[in-house]
Amino acid sequence: METQTQVFKVGDKAVYPAHGVGEVTAIEKREIGGSAQTFYILKILDNGMRIMVPMLQAQQVGLREIISSEEADEVFDILREKEISVDTTTWNRRYREYMEKIKTGSVFEVAEVLRDLYLLKMEKDLSFGERKMLDTARNLLIKELSLAKKMNEEAVEDEFRRIFQQ
Repeated sequence: METQTQVFKVGDKAVYPAHGVGEVTAIEKREIGGSAQTFYILKILDNGMRIMVPMLQAQQVGLREIISSEEADEVFDILREKEISVDTTTWNRRYREYMEKIKTGSVFEVAEVLRDLYLLKMEKDLSFGERKMLDTARNLLIKELSLAKKMNEEAVEDEFRRIFQQ
């Protein structure tokens, strides 16, 4: 039997891959398939969705703490990189690659997706899927960066506008 290490407490903010920042609203024991398990109950801040994460699988599913202020600075640095070549592969291949990056839950990978899509948008019209993904990446980053840097979300959006202005 694995030992349960309780990393998060009720009231903590945590990042769940592809859904963004959530708040741990409860830690509950539930019986599933005859065995008792302990779950983090997360409420995603963006949409109010409730997610149950088995405590033993929290690390495997990528549940993690909010990044530090220093890591947030690294994210802004990634967004400022303009000397990258935007992939000329087909949009659906690009879409799959970007989706994989978002699913990792890594804030740095999500930042790369946002940057690449913004740069691509300056060159040509994005497909519907790419526009939706740009919004997803932006929303995931805004919430976490605002918490990491103790800024309001509008200030983070203003910074994005400054970075990506043409």
